[in-house]
Amino acid sequence: MNYSAIIFDLDGTLLNTLDDLANSMNFVLKQHRFPEHPVENYKMFVGNGMEKLVKRVLPSVCEDELFMQSFLDEFKKQYDLKWHDCTVPYPGIIELIDNLHTLGIKMSVLSNKPDHFTQVIIDYFFGLNRFECVYGARAGVPKKPDPTAALEVAHRSDIQPSDYLYLGDSGVDMQTANAAGMYALGATWGFREADELKANGAQKLIYDPNEIIELVRNSIR
Repeated sequence: MNYSAIIFDLDGTLLNTLDDLANSMNFVLKQHRFPEHPVENYKMFVGNGMEKLVKRVLPSVCEDELFMQSFLDEFKKQYDLKWHDCTVPYPGIIELIDNLHTLGIKMSVLSNKPDHFTQVIIDYFFGLNRFECVYGARAGVPKKPDPTAALEVAHRSDIQPSDYLYLGDSGVDMQTANAAGMYALGATWGFREADELKANGAQKLIYDPNEIIELVRNSIR
């Protein structure tokens, strides 16, 4: 197989965003006198979009849709202030992107984080011009694990899905990759465990970003 393109997940794959997400949400929870959560717990809370994150952190008695929307808006405002406080690329990610660029591999980012945040954060850490497509959650487009957005990336790049690597750190990402017909790579340094990645269809577990360079080079020999 000749892999000529790759899609990256964002949170837990390219960037360790956990502290900023947790601190922003815990700030809003504290403002409402709700229990805060340990940062580590957010590894299981994130991954399905901010709406789902809000539902997971709020007490079960909070089911009013208007309140949850208001709470979500407060969280977004707080995260807009804090997203760059602690967030950093994982070790080896900068080098990975540089090396893939040198090899002529087309790179894209696909996240369930709102599109505004996805665009701003990728631009800040890497530069949007390094990527073919950068998509977060957008109105009218189903979130991952639905493959619609991944297939949109492939179509825009004019590359067959089977020629794509897909690197993510969660079961949602592995499901997305398989549903789109892409090669599912599980990033073991992220928010979820290797068992979750394997159970959801990871075709290869990646322990060091450099392994992806070898995978690409071997595929084009």
